[in-house]
Amino acid sequence: MSYYLIAPQITVAGFAVAVIMLDLFVKQKRLLPIVSVVGLLGGLGASIALWGQTETGFTNVLSVDRLAIFFSVIFCGAAALVVLASRDYVRNNFSRFEGEYYALIMLSVVGMMFLAAARDLIAIYVSLELVGISLYILAAFGRDGKSSEAGLKYLLLGGVASAVLIYGMAVVFGITGQTSLAGIYQAVAAAGLGLDNGMLLLGVVFIIAGFGFKIASIPFQMWVPDVYEGAPTTVTAFLSVASKAAGFVVLIRIFLEAFGQDLAIVSGWAMIFAVLAVLSMTIGNVAAIVQTNIKRMLGYSSIAQAGYLMVGLAAVSKTIGAGVTDPEVLFGPTGLLFYIGCYGFANLGVFIAVIAISNKIKSDSIADYAGIGHRAPVIALAMSICLVSLIGLPPAAGFLAKFYLFNTAVHHGLTWLVVIAVLNTAISAYYYFRVVKVAWFGTSTSQEAVPSGWGLRFALGISVAGVLVLFFYPSGVLDIARSAAEAVSGIALSAP
Repeated sequence: MSYYLIAPQITVAGFAVAVIMLDLFVKQKRLLPIVSVVGLLGGLGASIALWGQTETGFTNVLSVDRLAIFFSVIFCGAAALVVLASRDYVRNNFSRFEGEYYALIMLSVVGMMFLAAARDLIAIYVSLELVGISLYILAAFGRDGKSSEAGLKYLLLGGVASAVLIYGMAVVFGITGQTSLAGIYQAVAAAGLGLDNGMLLLGVVFIIAGFGFKIASIPFQMWVPDVYEGAPTTVTAFLSVASKAAGFVVLIRIFLEAFGQDLAIVSGWAMIFAVLAVLSMTIGNVAAIVQTNIKRMLGYSSIAQAGYLMVGLAAVSKTIGAGVTDPEVLFGPTGLLFYIGCYGFANLGVFIAVIAISNKIKSDSIADYAGIGHRAPVIALAMSICLVSLIGLPPAAGFLAKFYLFNTAVHHGLTWLVVIAVLNTAISAYYYFRVVKVAWFGTSTSQEAVPSGWGLRFALGISVAGVLVLFFYPSGVLDIARSAAEAVSGIALSAP
């Protein structure tokens, strides 16, 4: 058996068990976040060591390729930053359950890494449930009314989404007789099926609906604002980046490997994603404008960001169908992967700043952030830079991420979608800059400094550095994203 292919998962799972054992037998709880970070960095290192491998093992259920490795690095890196930022928060809010908290984060990362490598519908579903169960528990970890409500809503709606997803998978299996993505591709191609086949269309729609819940897309987003507000802020930070990335890697894997046969079928599902992108961007941004709670605002912002990300999925149809090789065209999934990396740094940076500020002022109300720039100038500056990146303005990575993504869509004949995305970007500037304005120009009733531990400061520094470095030196990450996209496209991509 090729166990070295799952070395990252084994490493992180082993350290998760070690954290639980240490929590039982060691009194020095300060070791728990350290061991967790070491385990996550070990998983990250093991993933990088596999770069360049393209091998399928375990009876073709799991595959190690550059796409899986790219996302494994994102999962481990995001979790490590969240654990570093969580150290003081966890100790102050649920110190009795530190071990369980860190172990659940690590186990969810294990599920996400399996999800990125899965090449079979059954493996995808089992991995998704490992991720989901861990996150349902983490959402309720605050053990107060709001947190319990968040965990319950997330569990119930997640269960419905899972049922919808498994039904869609069952329909696809019924049509093709296959559960492997390669087998589905061959069966659909051999039968000449397209989305004009009612049953195949039904299966595709149900699969999109199931994963639409995971990526927080309209109209499957109803859980987002309540869960984001009620869950512990550290959990919300992890959920907003890692869970969304996990949903998108599976969508890329399924729709490019199983349903990427020809222009007709690809154009069909790409148009579904284009429509969902418009709805998610517009409704998410408009709803965010009226929010007074920063976590709810970031929840609706996450819905809008899912819309921007789906532009990358919508912009693949002509590339696959017509074999576009123009060097000026950035292949849709490449821009999508780059956007996910930029979004991860920016969103984590904002949430890490929120962790520090809200922990001091004991409020998530945007109005209570008044004058925080004078009380904690470094944290407020970092938060402002990350908010600018989420808008998509220079000198932050979000500007290049949107430029590449929108440029791809224009070259693929989706100018109308880009126009709507640009208008939504202008809308988002209002509520993002409102937070910046309140933080720097509002009048605070207190002049007390906002304390923060070394772990939180380090995690915030890494996030801001990522936002700035990816703006000034994007070429390295773009090359890596292009290599990862090639793993599922089979198309040689040239530099933009």
